[in-house]
Amino acid sequence: MAGLRTSSGSLVRGLRVEESYAVFQAWDFDKNPEENFETILQNDVMGNASGYSQKAFLSAIKRRFDFTGADRALVEMAKRGVSFDIFRPVLLWHTARREVVLHLFLTDWLYQRFSDGILYLRAEDVRPFTASLASRGVIPKRWSQASEHRVASALLTMAKEAGLVKGHIRREFTPYHLPDDAFLYLLHAMSEVQPNAHAVVHSPDWRMYLMDVSDVERELFRLHQYRRVHYEVAGTLAQLSLPCATAAAFVEEMAL
Repeated sequence: MAGLRTSSGSLVRGLRVEESYAVFQAWDFDKNPEENFETILQNDVMGNASGYSQKAFLSAIKRRFDFTGADRALVEMAKRGVSFDIFRPVLLWHTARREVVLHLFLTDWLYQRFSDGILYLRAEDVRPFTASLASRGVIPKRWSQASEHRVASALLTMAKEAGLVKGHIRREFTPYHLPDDAFLYLLHAMSEVQPNAHAVVHSPDWRMYLMDVSDVERELFRLHQYRRVHYEVAGTLAQLSLPCATAAAFVEEMAL
């Protein structure tokens, strides 16, 4: 994971896919982040949100993303008009790389409930998870009970924004499937972090999309048949060849 961000205030801002997409579409790489944020506020890029909530969300975005480094490909994806269906899961991955609580929630708590066949989820069910974060060393000290409840609710809301669950007070899992181009992008991005095919296939990050190793391999073999990737495996040895050298290059190819 690229870095740790543990602010409860950042988490409760949510994923906000459409607003993030609009911000990234308006991003100017020739300007520094502060100049971009000022322009985005002046031009009301995020639409009907109040001035306070716009500033609060931009503050969360500033914490989450490295616009000229590891997250530039995500911004380019929006600027090139890639569809929401592909952008949404990619946004989730980039966000969870910095929001360690979100990453742990998705890959541990939510994935385990999915694996156990639990049907319904409420914010109250997540409270033990948020209450345990300090004792697990994820945050430096325990949040207030009010913050724990807000974060528990926000985590389920982000799972809904990502398309993993549906419903309002009582959430339930959706029959989620990661779009092919999003899957391919994530393969490129994970390979940049860990250039080892076995490690990529077995990455816990796939649990964010409710996928286990067999699901990942099934998708790889299917895409291998369509010659979109080259994938071979023998025991613990795996060979994976991707269409492009980098995630950024794949975004360019995808947008053609």
